[in-house]
Amino acid sequence: MTTADPYAPLRAEAEAGRLEEVVVAVPDLQGRLMGSRLSVPHFLDEAARRGFGACVYLLAADVEMDTGPGYAIDAWGSGFGDFVLRPDPATLRTRLPWDDGTALVLADAVWPGGEPVPVAPRHLLRTQLDRLAERGLTAYAGTELEFIVFAASYREAWERRYAGLRPAARYNTDYSLQGLEEVEPVVRRIRREMARAGLEMETARGECHAGQYEIVFRYAEAMATCDNHVFFKNGAKQVAAAEGAALTFMPKFDEGEGNSCHVHLSLRGRDGAPVLADPDAGDGMSELMRHFTAGQLACLPDLTLLMAPNVNSYKRLQPGAFAPTGIAWGRDNRTCPIRVVGAGPSLRIEHRVPGGDANPYLAVAAVVAAGLYGVDNRLPLPAPHTGNALADDSVPRLPATLAEALHRWETSEIAAELFGGEVVGHYARAARAELAAFERAVTDWERMRGFERL
Repeated sequence: MTTADPYAPLRAEAEAGRLEEVVVAVPDLQGRLMGSRLSVPHFLDEAARRGFGACVYLLAADVEMDTGPGYAIDAWGSGFGDFVLRPDPATLRTRLPWDDGTALVLADAVWPGGEPVPVAPRHLLRTQLDRLAERGLTAYAGTELEFIVFAASYREAWERRYAGLRPAARYNTDYSLQGLEEVEPVVRRIRREMARAGLEMETARGECHAGQYEIVFRYAEAMATCDNHVFFKNGAKQVAAAEGAALTFMPKFDEGEGNSCHVHLSLRGRDGAPVLADPDAGDGMSELMRHFTAGQLACLPDLTLLMAPNVNSYKRLQPGAFAPTGIAWGRDNRTCPIRVVGAGPSLRIEHRVPGGDANPYLAVAAVVAAGLYGVDNRLPLPAPHTGNALADDSVPRLPATLAEALHRWETSEIAAELFGGEVVGHYARAARAELAAFERAVTDWERMRGFERL
């Protein structure tokens, strides 16, 4: 009996002369794809079976690729050695429509002996999904990413220090079918090429900020959704660049509406049937869902860092910004960070804290871990918030800054219980690197405020 070759589609593309290279990439701490291009023969003969080496600092670096002491992975102390990127054939994309002749496969980071790198984002999520599996449960998720399109190339935006850029729409186009004539060429190509790459689009529409757009892809098993998410972000930027445009997922580009990344999550049992709904319950929610939702509220202050990892994340989470500021849940209530939406088989949680900068593996891992905390401790669910949670001063507050979220994370007994001390310390170090870089910077706001008048 022979085992099916998981890379047979790739071999077929190569034999047909349509494939030249394979990109092997690992999601880093920010959820970006980092990796190398391999020739098809080298990938099939070597890397597909054994993996290939990549520098350990890829999972211990900030946005600028700066590393240093304090991470669980000490790149300097190890002489900038390698771990192994082990390709996951389930993530194979045999053709990238925007990169002719190229395939892509995501990889897991493992040590040379084969043990998983504990702080790798995919491993963090897999650990939480394994905890669900022990209970006979599987998580399904969907992420709703927003971005803003600009009528400028990335090179032009860089040279202008991202100042004075013109959005590719003139006004609020939320649900609008007009005013998108400059946006549509870019987003149409993104939609079509993502579909050609295997992503199944559900909806697409303009959003509130001028030039803002949202494309929603069909939900899937949680790991697959996160893999699709990072694939989409990477590819959308490449498509925009090919169109001479630029787009950003940053949570708050200016004083206008921010870019969110709402996370929808539901659970199914061993038989594949949804388990969050109970038609006989007065609220339609199963006992499991009530505990799972209560866990979100209990853990949210301590796990906010996994959903809002950057200084800019908290510019979005401000009063009056139509993004969560308090800790509450509600039925179909968009002013709450935890929105319970749908009914019957479609009943699910929508987590509204993550922004466009969220690492999806970490955000979904946080939702699952918090839910299991509520289930294991049989936490009671309070009554839903029925009013405007954004304007209700009685609602407990989310961490308002990265520094506050960092303090809650690294002093949290809950975070240590759910993720372990090594993970807590590693991501605390990442947050400190972000804060230190910001504190050293002199911003345009400071120059405008103080150059002449102070």
